Amino acid sequence: MTTGPASPHLDVLVIGGGQAGLAMGYHLAQTGLQFQIVDSNSEIGGAWRTRWDSLRLFTSGRYDDLPGLPFPADADAYPVKDEVADYLRTYAAKFALPVRLDTTVTSLVRAGDGTYLVKAGADAVEADQVVVATGPFQVPFTPSAAAQLAADVHQLHSADYRRPDALPPGRVLVVGAANSGCQIALELSGTHPVDLAVGKRIPTVPQRPLGRDVWRWASALRLDRVTAESRLGRRLAGRDQIVGIGPGALSKRHGITLRPRVAAVDGPSICFADGTRAAYDVVVWATGFTRDDSWIDVPDATDGQGRLRQSRGITPSPGLYTLGRTWQHTRGSALLGWVGNDAAYLARTITPRAR
Repeated sequence: MTTGPASPHLDVLVIGGGQAGLAMGYHLAQTGLQFQIVDSNSEIGGAWRTRWDSLRLFTSGRYDDLPGLPFPADADAYPVKDEVADYLRTYAAKFALPVRLDTTVTSLVRAGDGTYLVKAGADAVEADQVVVATGPFQVPFTPSAAAQLAADVHQLHSADYRRPDALPPGRVLVVGAANSGCQIALELSGTHPVDLAVGKRIPTVPQRPLGRDVWRWASALRLDRVTAESRLGRRLAGRDQIVGIGPGALSKRHGITLRPRVAAVDGPSICFADGTRAAYDVVVWATGFTRDDSWIDVPDATDGQGRLRQSRGITPSPGLYTLGRTWQHTRGSALLGWVGNDAAYLARTITPRAR
């Protein structure tokens, strides 16, 4: 990994050293441009290591390759999170990617001459072009009602959940029934009585329909190539899916009690949309993440809420790009095995502009 002070001027700065940033680095390394990747974690793959212990990908090893290096897992196996972290570390080392760790970017502005000025850790960096590869899971979102929970109720966001024995005994409510909420509820049901609060109903697809991985079907039907701008893409982008076991099966097979959405919180009690209420010892907020672009002060590249605007990763500000965001270009834009396609496209855009 890179040590010492940051380069004062770069052709390209990549912000974020997860799978998106590393895939971008792989393609930039083929161009001869001077670039650097900065990441706030203390190790490559650090964002993966901090997720819960039993987390598995819902894509099999067949679909987990970054460009240039196959993922070391059986084609039909579903890697755990530490396998992903190890793979990313190996990937950065194999291609000698210039990754600067422990470096948090706190501001990004565009100078009058068109270059970008970045505050990266203790350093100030100038770059002709910048790729924001910070990924879709940035700031854990917890509803404001959480503040009304009694102090003796143990509550945490799914980003802070690790394993069942790290939670106190007693009745658990998992709020949110997307992929993370369902996985955590299933694991906790082996050691705790669990309720699952289901807000918006999300379609569930089996992990292996008719014995084949769901992504093999999606690839065969070319659904993984549907673009965000297409009519079908616009419909799919607004519809998340649970891959694997959903709320119905959790209730029938694992004794998990389903609840409607949380309507209010009153001390130790949770009030639900159907008028029922119950008290819990533990609440896990599996309520997702929000995107934080507040550190980017490039007005022509952001919308009214301060979020980056982009089309296939290209923002309205020349030389500023995004990578690894959900539905950036296709359903797979934020996934391990597909992000390299978007990175290759951006590299083809970046290179002629630099030269």
